[in-house]
Amino acid sequence: MTTGTIDPEATTDDRVPVTVLTGFLGSGKTTMVNYVLREQHGKRIAVIENEFGEIGIDDALVLDAEEEIFEMNNGCICCTVRGDLIRILGNLLRRRDRFDHILIETTGLADPAPVAQTFFVDDELAARVRLDAIVTLVDAKHVVAHLDEVKPDGVENEAVEQVAFADRLVLTKTDLVDDDTVRSVVERLRSINAVADITTATKGVVDLDAVLDVGAFDLERAIDLDPAFLTDTDHQHDETVTSVGIEVTGELDGPKLNEWLGHLLSTKGVDIFRSKGILAIAGEDVRHVFQGVHMLFDSEPGQPWAPEEQRTSRMVFIGRNLDRHELTTSLQACLA
Repeated sequence: MTTGTIDPEATTDDRVPVTVLTGFLGSGKTTMVNYVLREQHGKRIAVIENEFGEIGIDDALVLDAEEEIFEMNNGCICCTVRGDLIRILGNLLRRRDRFDHILIETTGLADPAPVAQTFFVDDELAARVRLDAIVTLVDAKHVVAHLDEVKPDGVENEAVEQVAFADRLVLTKTDLVDDDTVRSVVERLRSINAVADITTATKGVVDLDAVLDVGAFDLERAIDLDPAFLTDTDHQHDETVTSVGIEVTGELDGPKLNEWLGHLLSTKGVDIFRSKGILAIAGEDVRHVFQGVHMLFDSEPGQPWAPEEQRTSRMVFIGRNLDRHELTTSLQACLA
């Protein structure tokens, strides 16, 4: 596998470099953002988060840091909230001395092409920022299933689009599969995108020289992939994929919660692409950060609860055939 090299022309461009971090649901984007924020790389980075969901979770998953962090909810960055992206970028540019780089983490259901388009259709923005690279994270365990998914006519396969438009591909979760699977995944990625450099990340740790300030975005290649790239056109997501957000006040019984989650994801995990949450567990003084991808899930301690803070659990499920009432009542049944 290869890693990226720095484009010497990029170093002479005084516009603010922007990295678009994309990848299908559960590929490890937030984990990588946390690594970038805590690593001593000497850059001041502004982070823009985009979530596909009714309630915000990612703001609580991203580490506290000196960097500027902005969040956009209730819409996909590639369509309904692109105006918000332009507004936030404009506000950032008025505080130019505060940062060296902008990192945009898209929702796992975003098509990166319209996001990239933003930096070319707005003249004022194009004069002050440059799209440095589209970096796509690829979950080695689950990506093939998403690439193979048959969509209704006219509906995009976002996983394919994310791979096709990538300037850098970062393979994650290779520790969950064998070497033959990794080779098969790389071969599949190469069949879609033969030019993007491929590197690996373990628990979000990646060679930052391979993904930041690499000057890798190629407008001509983007137009070759999509002749209408510079035309402001609509695109259609798979409307069978929805998000259910649940908020429950009070503490959850740990054993009940584990039993419910284990049963839910073992029986319906195929349809649950992504699950995540901040949980209040009875008898625990810290939040518990829950992360799930299909049937795989884990939990780890998070920030402590303040002494007088109301204990509230928030969970988000993204997938197909989600039953809001069933998910809500079954979580409520786990209250201590």
